[in-house]
Amino acid sequence: MAEGDSIARLAARLDAATAGAVIVRSDVRHPRFATVELGGQRIVAWRPRGKHLLMRTDGGVTVHSHLRMSGSWSVLRPGKRLPPRVAAQVRVALHLADGRTLVGVGLPVLTVVRTRDEHAVVGHLGPDLLGADTEGDDSISTAVARVAAAGEQAIVAALLDQRRVAGLGNMWAQEMLFLHHVNPWRAAGGVDGVGPLLTDARERLHYAVRANPGQNTTGRRSPRHWVYGRARRPCLRCGTPIAFRPAGQTAHGRETWWCPTCQPAG
Repeated sequence: MAEGDSIARLAARLDAATAGAVIVRSDVRHPRFATVELGGQRIVAWRPRGKHLLMRTDGGVTVHSHLRMSGSWSVLRPGKRLPPRVAAQVRVALHLADGRTLVGVGLPVLTVVRTRDEHAVVGHLGPDLLGADTEGDDSISTAVARVAAAGEQAIVAALLDQRRVAGLGNMWAQEMLFLHHVNPWRAAGGVDGVGPLLTDARERLHYAVRANPGQNTTGRRSPRHWVYGRARRPCLRCGTPIAFRPAGQTAHGRETWWCPTCQPAG
């Protein structure tokens, strides 16, 4: 699933490529929005909100999408055709005045709303670690309080709950827990140091967007992650085999990795 930094990089690329472009014809392949026509409107901006992507027009319309595991957005040059297998998965096509086509493929979540009503699709999200709303300590404090309110829920699940804090995906949540020596199964309400963890996460996410090193938490060419995807391999700090629990054996339904020595239980 796309993480907050991936969505922010995508929004920046799409904004640079299409902001200011005029849509001459639109094709929205969604039962609820099939009659929407954006022709004649100009793309104003692309903006990320957590893992959500918002495209705004000067007509006061927002095209909202969430990529999850399968979605993508691309800008096709004039005359470019998608392979039939990919073309069958197009959910929205925006034909631009310069001959290019902006296509959203395999989008599991697609909504068209008035820009003034964006809160209907992203208003439930917690403070966005990549948004201007978390530049101050107050918003981090809000996120900390929301995570703590998860009570007995595992801290890894609380960090992945976008209603509590937006932008962390499975990789970032687990890597941050390792870096801050927190066992992923500890009750969220009993974890100290969530504030420094989220502040650190915010800085790392911004760096990942700005420097575009990819999702690299170790700073090494290989391995790129401390625990994520490294089941049974030696911990890079202490040598203990990395523990792993498959998604089907977790209450939050996500694969989980941790070092039993560096992230002790209790």
